[in-house]
Amino acid sequence: MPDVLTRIGARTAARVAQLKRARPERALREARLYAREPRSLAAALSGPAPRVIAEVKFASPSEGPLVPAARATPAEAARLAGAYLDAGAAAVSILTEPEYFSGDPEFLASARAARPDACFLMKDFVVDAWQLELARSCGADAVLLIAALLGPRLGELIFAARARGLSALVEVHDEEQAEAALSEGAEVLGVNSRDLRTLRTDLAVARRLAPYARRAKVAVAESGLKTRADLDELAGLGYKGFLIGTSFMKSKDPAAALSALLA
Repeated sequence: MPDVLTRIGARTAARVAQLKRARPERALREARLYAREPRSLAAALSGPAPRVIAEVKFASPSEGPLVPAARATPAEAARLAGAYLDAGAAAVSILTEPEYFSGDPEFLASARAARPDACFLMKDFVVDAWQLELARSCGADAVLLIAALLGPRLGELIFAARARGLSALVEVHDEEQAEAALSEGAEVLGVNSRDLRTLRTDLAVARRLAPYARRAKVAVAESGLKTRADLDELAGLGYKGFLIGTSFMKSKDPAAALSALLA
C-alpha cells in the first residue's frame, strides 16, 4: 500500500488534471481577487514570537471529521478565520483539499471577501503550477509546498510561486529536505513534526531540525503543538511561527483556544 502522502498526491494530481480542463489558467487570471497584491507571509510572522498561523480545517486523515459535514461551508470558514484574526492570529491557513480534509477553494475566497487585509495561506497538496494560479484567484497570499511530495521539483515550484507574487511555506520533515529547501531559497521554512507518510507526530522532529530553523529567514513549527510551553520551548530554539489546526478545531471554541494560548 502506498503511504498517505503518496496516495493524497496521486489523487490530487488526478483532481487537478480535471480542474485544469474546466478552468484554464487564463480564466483564473480573470478572477477579481487575482488582481490584488498578495501580502508577505514572512512579514506577517515578523515581530516577537509566538506568531500563530491558525488553521481552518474541517477534517483530516488522522482525525476524520472535526466538525459536522453540514458546518463545512464557506460561511463557516469565513467566520472561523475572522474569529482567529480577532483573537490574535498572525495569519490563517485554510484547507482547500476536498477529499481528505473536506476543504474547498471557496472557503478561502469567502474568508478573503470578509477580511481583505488579512494574511491567508492556501493549504493544499501543490503538484502543479496551475494550483498557484488558483491560489491567486481565491485571494491567497501564500501556499504550502511539501518537500517530500515535490522532491526534485521543489525549486521549480518555489520559483513559480515567487513569480506569481505568492509566499511559500516550504514544509520539511528531515535534514535532507531542510537542506534542499534552504538551498532552493525557501524564505519561510515549515518543520512538520508529523510524518505525512505514516501520520505519526513527534515534537522531537522540530527540536532536531532547530539548526535549520535558525538558518531560515522565518521558521514555522507545525503539528503536535498543544500548550504554551510547547511554543515557548520551540521559540527558544529559533522558531518564529507556529501552525496549529487540529487542537483548535477539536475545541468547543477554536478562537477562544487561540486566545488562551497567546495570553
